[in-house]
Amino acid sequence: MTETIPRTELRTIRQAFSDLRKDLITGSFALRPVPPLAATHPLVRHAPRAVRPYAPWLPHAAIVAGAFYLMAVASETESMGLALLSAVPLLLALYRPIGAWWLSFAASVFWGLAVAEPVGSSMWPWPATLFASHVAVMVIVASQNLPRVAGQMLLLTAVFGIACDFTADGGHTNAFPMVVTSCVIVGAVVARRSLRETKQQVAVQQSATYEERSRRTLLEERATIARELHDVVAHHMSVIAIQAEAAPYRVANPPEELATSFATIRENAVAALTELRRVLGVVRADDPDAYADADPEAPQPTLATLDTLFAGVRAAGLTVEHITTGAVRPLPSGVELSAYRIVQEALSNALRHAPGSTARVEVAYVLGGLGLRIVNGPPTQAVRPSPGMGHGLLGMRERVAMLNGEMTAGGVEEDGGYEVAVFIPAAAVPEAEASGPEASAPKQGHAPDSSGQASGQTPGQASGQAPGQAPGLKKGPGPEGETMKP
Repeated sequence: MTETIPRTELRTIRQAFSDLRKDLITGSFALRPVPPLAATHPLVRHAPRAVRPYAPWLPHAAIVAGAFYLMAVASETESMGLALLSAVPLLLALYRPIGAWWLSFAASVFWGLAVAEPVGSSMWPWPATLFASHVAVMVIVASQNLPRVAGQMLLLTAVFGIACDFTADGGHTNAFPMVVTSCVIVGAVVARRSLRETKQQVAVQQSATYEERSRRTLLEERATIARELHDVVAHHMSVIAIQAEAAPYRVANPPEELATSFATIRENAVAALTELRRVLGVVRADDPDAYADADPEAPQPTLATLDTLFAGVRAAGLTVEHITTGAVRPLPSGVELSAYRIVQEALSNALRHAPGSTARVEVAYVLGGLGLRIVNGPPTQAVRPSPGMGHGLLGMRERVAMLNGEMTAGGVEEDGGYEVAVFIPAAAVPEAEASGPEASAPKQGHAPDSSGQASGQTPGQASGQAPGQAPGLKKGPGPEGETMKP
């Protein structure tokens, strides 16, 4: 122990001298100009428009003006030499702050050694102008460097002041006022700069945390979508496997090639089902209990079950109005499921963020797809704090993007409510396929021609209405200004 302590202290002293050499000696006269104020600085933001382009250079103008003021005062009260010793370091600090401090420190030492101590005066070894100049230079250096540099400058200044106290005959020095003043002012600058840097670091960390949380929520939402679509795809693959297995028995004496082809189709369908289950297992591996409460046999919700959803929302205190326009027709299972989830999430957001309001749900079956518009009014009750971070909208956008649709969401300027508008392109599902597991061939009267227009359309449908535009479904004044179109 007796050998370790001196070695540790010696190592600390060496490190201190190494830091001093690196901070104040190495490259001390290197070019390090004082940067202008940022555009977000209060002085720049609140400056008149006419002088705003010049506002970032206000600190430089203040330093130059202060230097010439000290020069004028020193030349009148003392001498021109003191005027130069007071002004030159302050002007040099604009471009070479560390070198300017060394010049100011050398000027203090020179004045303390060259000028005899005035009898009865308390302004030695720092006259008033040199006192102010030295403190100003230390402030400039401290505002641009590490707090350690400010401590080194204050320490050297204090050492010089204490030496002057010991050598003064009459004991009239201003070393103590210099040390106290410089410690208070420079310490305040260092504390403010450290606080600003800490706030910036916290803001960066919060931004990274928010991005990571959004990324995790996005992955969870995709896992939920994958689980739900697994059920839809698995149903269709099961139908394919059953039909492929039963098809050879519907034909008398089927050729061996035909039976082999159907057997291959069935094997591929079963293999696809196995891979789907494997993918779902990977998706659910991070949270195997995420769907523990879900009934695996329960059918996936569709637009036909919206009334049940509206009943639950009304029971929770939200008045819901439901309007359906267009010819109601069966849509692909994925579209029906995603549309239901979008309406569900939009109404959940209205319950959380606009309690006591009225919601309006418009479902439009249009040519080429499905239009949704969910609008709620402003809250009429106190809004409770919600832990949500806008991830509901993120999930809705994921579902819409998966189906190559478009979505806009934003506030309604007229009444302060909120609107979600969605268009999902989707073709109609044949009745036989929608009603039972056995699929039927598509009708020839509705086969698309070379231009992509269904032959069963009327001229008014083909030319009078754009695809994706719902009759009677008007897009509200969302902030993004987009229309619902594929």
